[in-house]
Amino acid sequence: MTGPGAPSPPPQDDPTGLQSFAVLLRRMNGEFNRIAQEFAQAQGLHLTDVQALIAILDANADASEEPMTPGRLRKQLNLTSGAVTACLDRLERTGHIRRVRAADDRRVVHLHYAEAAKELARDYFRPLARSTDAARSHFTADELEVVVRFLGEMNRELAILRRDSN
Repeated sequence: MTGPGAPSPPPQDDPTGLQSFAVLLRRMNGEFNRIAQEFAQAQGLHLTDVQALIAILDANADASEEPMTPGRLRKQLNLTSGAVTACLDRLERTGHIRRVRAADDRRVVHLHYAEAAKELARDYFRPLARSTDAARSHFTADELEVVVRFLGEMNRELAILRRDSN
């Protein structure tokens, strides 16, 4: 299939080489950014707000991790404390998050993705989930384990890169 909406194949000189990976990752990142931007516009949010929601969701999804705090969010998104406050105020005002004081230390604020907002996001991103599942269906369980390992290593390397650049 060809045309403006059709994905173009990676450079064929070395399909598993660094350039091919870079092209494919940039294309995928561009598509994810487009979808996130459309969600932000549909919700009357800034793209940074959506990035904050993702960070809060991911932190709360990992049971071994403490819930997200404004300070951790500031570091993760590389924002000023004022920008984080404005972002969190928008997200709280629109019902996307809840700020909850920690029971053991009232000075600490935990950020939680509101259940109604999670449902709204699930509905919006359901086509992306279906597309992801369709792509996964083209691979064996062993191949998917390699993909998951690669993505995990990429995330680890990117976290190291972020840490080392600060």
